[in-house]
Amino acid sequence: MNYFELYNLPISFNPDQAVVKQQFYALSKKFHPDFYINESEEKQQEVLELSTLNNKAFQVLKDPQKRLHYVLELENQLVEGENYALPQDFLMEMMDVNETLMDLEFEPNAIKLEGVRVQVELFEQSLNKELTELTVAFDTANQDAQITLLKAIKDVYYRNKYLYRIKQSLARINA
Repeated sequence: MNYFELYNLPISFNPDQAVVKQQFYALSKKFHPDFYINESEEKQQEVLELSTLNNKAFQVLKDPQKRLHYVLELENQLVEGENYALPQDFLMEMMDVNETLMDLEFEPNAIKLEGVRVQVELFEQSLNKELTELTVAFDTANQDAQITLLKAIKDVYYRNKYLYRIKQSLARINA
């Protein structure tokens, strides 16, 4: 059973958070171990597992990044050890940023550093906007369109991961 099935929700990148919270509380009450203290050991273990599943589901479905990863996994878009090929134009832009960061490690320059920080922030904003548009489209699309959208969402997911590493490098230089 996946987390969406547990909460009686369709698979979605943007589930209604009020419903997620409502389902979490309803299942928390239903599967609270204290209500099963007089049941058999097997029943207590089953309830404990369901309670744990409910907690994990809530943690994933309330967090946009965890939910993004989870949905991509559910839809078989993320493969362990996959060597995903990022778009060439993105890699070229990031190569320029990486080169500037390497230069800044050896020759600190506050103005250049701020310029890179702004550039990375703009990349991030652009990716987040693209991701929002794609995930909203996915949630309302038919199954055929969803397949195409999943590939685009996966691409943004990997570009965001790459950008996250750049942001970590930027934070180290700033420290």
